[in-house]
Amino acid sequence: MGTKKPNILYIMADQMAAPILKMCDPNSPIKTPNIDRLVKSGVVFESAYCPSPLCAPSRFTMCSGQLPSKIGGYDNAAVLGTDVPTYAHYLRREGYETVLAGKMHFIGPDQLHGFEHRLTSDIYPGDMGWTVNWDKPDERPEWYHNMSSVMQAGPCVRSNQLDYDEDVMHKSSQFLYDYVRQDPSNRRPFAMTVSLTHPHDPYTMSQEYWDRYEDVEIPLPKVHIAQEDQDPHSKRLLKTIDLWNNPIPEEAAIRARRAYFGACSFVDDQVGKLLTILKNCQLDKDTVIVFSGDHGDMLGERDLWYKMSWFEMSARVPLVISYPSRFAPKRVSESVSTIDLLPTFVDLAGGNSSDIQPIDGHSLFPYLINDSPGRDEVFGEYMGEGTISPVVMIRRGKWKYITSLVDPDQLFDLQTDPQELVNLAKSTQPEHIRAFNAFQEEAKRKWDLPRIHADVLASQRRRQLCWSALQKGKKEPWDYEPPSGEREKYIRSHIPLDDLERRARFPEVDPFGRPHTAGATYHGVAGARGE
Repeated sequence: MGTKKPNILYIMADQMAAPILKMCDPNSPIKTPNIDRLVKSGVVFESAYCPSPLCAPSRFTMCSGQLPSKIGGYDNAAVLGTDVPTYAHYLRREGYETVLAGKMHFIGPDQLHGFEHRLTSDIYPGDMGWTVNWDKPDERPEWYHNMSSVMQAGPCVRSNQLDYDEDVMHKSSQFLYDYVRQDPSNRRPFAMTVSLTHPHDPYTMSQEYWDRYEDVEIPLPKVHIAQEDQDPHSKRLLKTIDLWNNPIPEEAAIRARRAYFGACSFVDDQVGKLLTILKNCQLDKDTVIVFSGDHGDMLGERDLWYKMSWFEMSARVPLVISYPSRFAPKRVSESVSTIDLLPTFVDLAGGNSSDIQPIDGHSLFPYLINDSPGRDEVFGEYMGEGTISPVVMIRRGKWKYITSLVDPDQLFDLQTDPQELVNLAKSTQPEHIRAFNAFQEEAKRKWDLPRIHADVLASQRRRQLCWSALQKGKKEPWDYEPPSGEREKYIRSHIPLDDLERRARFPEVDPFGRPHTAGATYHGVAGARGE
């Protein structure tokens, strides 16, 4: 990468399903011109997956490069240990200024996990209140998803998610403006994560974005499966989200999908704003842009909504790495995962991959610099909402294999059956038998599912006990509250004059207001007086 370390801007969307974006489906009606620009300038991973189809486990795994069972990242109330190294730790060790703005769904008293700055609070609670309970598999907790988000879908004037993402964007933008006005001689490269909560449900969006799809035909889900014909895990999900014996009318599905499309366009606009700021601040040539997400959304396909399954709409995520000065634009067809981002970031930073402690992820850097065939392999684990035992997945070549202790195995040939309609686990075709047997043996070697099941159950019971106790008496929430820093903003007597001058404006100009001349300098009140 050379001696100068590039900045790294990692933009995350929440619950953005890759299969219906233009980067994967040229006929998609979703309008994402800014993401499409990244696609044209970057390396596009066409078959990228989340490591766990739920917010917190997916993010913990992405941050740490380790599967959920290795770090106790079982569900949306699992505590990520302070001693688990994240990509923020590794990049900070490489000399980066590590910054987080937006959602990361950290649970527990450590709300930084290696980030030097956290610019916003999280949108979701940082406590153990959303712990899954396998001891009561038929009980539906009140905090689970239900179908109100679909039934009430439509335009809004305002939502708390809009409040949140606009705060994220304001703080992110201000960081970049402040960064470029620092003293260049001692400015470290930044590694900034901007994590938006859209297009995550509830499916509501401001009128501006709703109207963008006024004359667009909103496609209905392609695949319908009667509830009695669903696989066992999908049946549990239908009950988990209160969809069992509670079908969604077509008009509600259209409203929900239209709002979701609008939310994708909202995310796209934020991507565009960040790209514009980088260009205006003359940082675009020195910044690697990574765009991805935590998991997808079924959006009514197979009569399922939200995530929590290993089907393509739930498990596939967008993944683009754009740094045109170093990496030629291309498409990568091999299957990869966001679990691979930690070692990739270290390689982008010019670090030593051999210094990384044992992880499950593998660097994507070789894909960026050459066209040789890659690993084409993804492993995933899911122990969250809708499960009663771990559900694990292997994706390799054209195959996807899913197994658990309680449900029949599934094997899909995504080349001939991209909609995953034909389970080949019981096929009598020799090719299918060979593939199934090989995956079954591999899964037994890789995972001790009875032990993982016992570990998850013990963790659930511990967290439920702690949570019930913490509801008594004085409450000390772990939710992050960012410092305001108002005493260090604007014009202050205790701030050195040179620093104030650099803050006064960007770019610097000469005494006649001309930028980019030999006499150009930062100037404020003192500079204007010739002091």
